Amino acid sequence: DLKKVPGNIPPDIVKLDLSNNKIRQLRAKEFEDVSELKILNLNSNGIAYIDPAAFSGLNNLEELDLSNNSLQNFEYGVLEDLYFLKILWLRENPWRCDYNIHYLFYWLKHHYNVHYNGLECKMPEEYKGWSVGKYVRSYFEECPKDKLPIYPETFDLDKDDEEWERHKEQSVQTVKKHGVIVTVIG
Repeated sequence: DLKKVPGNIPPDIVKLDLSNNKIRQLRAKEFEDVSELKILNLNSNGIAYIDPAAFSGLNNLEELDLSNNSLQNFEYGVLEDLYFLKILWLRENPWRCDYNIHYLFYWLKHHYNVHYNGLECKMPEEYKGWSVGKYVRSYFEECPKDKLPIYPETFDLDKDDEEWERHKEQSVQTVKKHGVIVTVIG
């Protein structure tokens, strides 16, 4: 029934099983004192949030089990310290397929030596059951020609845009000193 990662973990431990607890979030530097850790099991905790620096210091980690939690995406940087990661368990999480899932997908793509499973969209409904890879690839597909909006050839500038242009022209000063042009705005 642990609600947070204990602070008294022996520094030379190589395998840590914290599965089936009630750890809902991983805070920054949770594991910085256990740098020899090779296997970390956080399965079935209900983890919904991982701070980008949570795994800081886990340079030797080879296997990480985050399956059966409440993760929807990873913030940029969460996996950056995991240089020697080989296995990443991700199944049974409600992955949300929107732009925020791209970090995780591209990190895995660029770390092709990391074996992972369970990266399947659960939300939103239109992508439910898709692999995250399929979703990300569809994100860059060309829109069908009949679905593209029709824009007028010309349009009037908003009044605010006209005022901004006028203000910009009045406030820009150009000064030439020693063959260098310096532009000051403001």
